[in-house]
Parts: sequence; C-alpha cells; structure tokens
Amino acid sequence: MGKKVAIKKSIKDKDILDPRITNVGKRLRELRTKKGYTSFEKFAFDNDLSRVGYGEHEKGKNMTLGSLLRILDIHKISMEEFFKGL
Repeated sequence: MGKKVAIKKSIKDKDILDPRITNVGKRLRELRTKKGYTSFEKFAFDNDLSRVGYGEHEKGKNMTLGSLLRILDIHKISMEEFFKGL
C-alpha cells in the first residue's frame, strides 16, 4: 500500500471577506428588518431584485456600486446616511 498524502486546502484570496464589506452587508440586513421583512428573499422579490444576489450582498459578498445605489434608493436613504457609523 502506498503512503497517504495529505492534501492541504488553501484559502483563495477571493474567499476572504473584507470586514468593511461584511459591515455593509450587516447594515443592509438591518435596513431590511427595520422595514419589517424577516426574509431577504421576500424583500428582494418585492423590490424586483435578484434574490440570490441580494442574499449575497447581505452576507458581505462583494457588490457593485450600482447595486448598492439601487438598494439605497429602495430604502430612500443617501450614501452619507447609509455609511454613517460604519
């Protein structure tokens, strides 16, 4: 029998979440729940957003500036208001 070789799994840079983006996701979740939505899927559906995409945004996955601006328009808040305290 041959020797077993341990395969080391490496973490790719893209899999490491930037804490600033994670905080943006937390803020999005906070805004959604303030509107009374317990489900990100229902919020996304009601606002004509991709459910998968919006769910990823709340998890702190990277998003485009255009996506963020669209979400801020839905919540009727400015970028300054959104980023205050982050």
